[in-house]
Amino acid sequence: MTRYDLKALPTWAAAICVAGLFATAASGATETPAPPATPVAPKTMKIGDVLTGQLNAMRSRDAKGKRTNVYQLVSEPRRLPAPAGLCNLETGPETFEIVVANDAQATQLKKLVGKEVALKVAEVTCAEQAGQMSEALVTKWSVVTKPN
Repeated sequence: MTRYDLKALPTWAAAICVAGLFATAASGATETPAPPATPVAPKTMKIGDVLTGQLNAMRSRDAKGKRTNVYQLVSEPRRLPAPAGLCNLETGPETFEIVVANDAQATQLKKLVGKEVALKVAEVTCAEQAGQMSEALVTKWSVVTKPN
């Protein structure tokens, strides 16, 4: 049978408590609360401006239930032309759904998926329908440059 020395128990307990207090005081002294970040005002987008970012492709279902490709451009926050503005967001939309009008545009975007692209925006609106994965819709556009 093992016997424990109960005389040393209070000494060890006190040492552990003191070490815990020093650790708590040291960690609290080095951390200073960071000042709250001020939101940066988004750039204002005008018709004809160039929107740059990475192009992503997703699969979605249209109104008839048919599976279609949906193209999305992720960029910096933008303030859209009036009356849309910030699209009820704090910093403005960052994800833009690129609406394809015909098969030629679809094949053009399919080649650029996963790359940095630049699109000249001719028409843009806020996303309003339920189920849309982007914050804004670019309905009329053209590719400005094709990256390598």
